Order: sequence, then structure tokens, then C-alpha cells
Amino acid sequence: MSCFQGLFFCPEAASLLLHNFCIYHISPPGHELGAAAICPEDPAPSVDDLADQIVEVLNYFGLRSVMCMGVTAGAYILTLFAIKHRERVLGLILVSPLCRAPSWSEWFYNKVMSNLLYFYGMCSLLKDFLLYRYFSKEVRGSAEVPESDIAQACRRLLDERQSINILRFLQAIDGRPDITQGLKKLQCRTLIFVGDSSPFHSDSLHMTAKLDRRFSALVEVQDCGSMVTEEQPHAMLIPMEYFLMGYGLYRPNQLSGSPRSPLTPSCIAPELLSPESMGLKLKPIKTRIESKVPGTRR
Repeated sequence: MSCFQGLFFCPEAASLLLHNFCIYHISPPGHELGAAAICPEDPAPSVDDLADQIVEVLNYFGLRSVMCMGVTAGAYILTLFAIKHRERVLGLILVSPLCRAPSWSEWFYNKVMSNLLYFYGMCSLLKDFLLYRYFSKEVRGSAEVPESDIAQACRRLLDERQSINILRFLQAIDGRPDITQGLKKLQCRTLIFVGDSSPFHSDSLHMTAKLDRRFSALVEVQDCGSMVTEEQPHAMLIPMEYFLMGYGLYRPNQLSGSPRSPLTPSCIAPELLSPESMGLKLKPIKTRIESKVPGTRR
């Protein structure tokens, strides 16, 4: 859930999403709030198991097809789900997604983190590794610049997680197969966000290159890490609006009077809403399906 707080605390984005969707959030096993430690003897799930669990959730709630939103590893699992169950996914909104098997450097990085988790739990060094994956250096801070509130909040949230549960999820992601060939089977439209400082930037570009360009779009957010939803949620608003317009979904005309956002359309200079001013590199989005659908995120 911590991957989406910044986005849903942004009133403009929240009004767009909550006005059009009923949100179902899916956490990996053992990552929900207050989760107990998973028994080490329980078999560890694979990424295929995690993708198939989404089917169980949809069936339980009686959802036929959904719009999916995921961040990094969650984006990979939702993409795998969309490949395996094409009829259940109407669209994908992916943030810093993966589609290839781990590189040697990522594999080694994951092994170091796994050993730290196993022997020392959620130690300070492990948090530094995770923050490097999540955020840009501006958010992480340095010797001269203090750590941002976002990074400090993330550290506190990591303290609340069970080390064994994180280890099992990390092992599942570390064993993921390359799904590049399966991308050709996708029948839904896809919107990809990635920060230009993300360690997964090249993976996102690779994935975009393999998708059908008629039905996919890439948004590169400058001076941002992997967690675009946390660092620059406002940068997601306009691309999401255009993407969802193709499904007949719109943001309500009247914005909430929330004290978090004193802005209204009448007081925003038009030039401030241009993609260039928001640090975005946009490619054209072509959409044509018109329906109102439930959404899921991971």
C-alpha cells in the first residue's frame, strides 16, 4: 500500500481514480498490515503462483475484467497475469515495470539483500539498499542534504514488515523468468511510467520496445526514481487522464475543496500543464474501448 499513498493523497489523481473505479488492493502474502511471520516450512510461492492468486481474488469478488496498476515487482506480476489471463485485463498502468529475468548485477544485489534479511533482519544497511531501488538521490539525501520525509516514512514502514515475509517475496522475484515473448500476446492498452533515475529504467525501455506501439505509451519522468507514485504523483495525472479517456473515463469537472490542493482549473496557468513543464517525455496514446471498469493495483 505504501507504493500508492503519494498518488492517492494527490487530490487531482485521487478524484480521477476514485471517481471512475472501485479500488481493490492486492498485497503479496505476508505484506498486509499487521501480517504475522510466515512459517519457514510453508512452500515459497513463485511469480506464477502470485499471478494466479489474482484470479482467485477477482473470482471471490465477482470481477470479470479489471484495469491493473502495479509498481516494479508488482508491475511484473500484473503483466504476467495479463499474459496468462488476457480476457481478465482491460488495461495496464505500470510504474518502473520489469519483464526480463534478473541481470547478473541484480541477481548479486538480491543475494546480498537476502543474506542481510536472513542473518540481520531489516537492518539499516538493507533499508539503504531498498531506498536506492525506490527513490532518486534527491529523495534519499546525502551527507550535505538531509533525507526527505518520503524516505524517512519508507524506513518506518519497512520496520513494520516481517523479515521472513520480505525474504520469500524477494526470492520469488529473483527467480522470475523472462516474459518478453509473452508481451506480444497482450491484447490490452498499456501505459508505462518510469523515472530516469530508476535502476529499472532500461528494463522499462526494453518492455516498451517490445509492446505494440499502437496501443502503448511510455512516460519518462525526469529527476525521479522507481516510485513515481511517491516522488512525483502529479506527473502521472495528465498521461493517466488521456489514457483513461479512451475508455470513456474522465475526471469530474469540480475538484474537491481539500486544503491539500488549493488549485482549481481557473487558477492554473495553461503553460504549467504542458508535458515539458512537468518533466515528461510523452509518446502518443491510441485508445478506443469505452467501458467503466473496476480497477486493481499491486
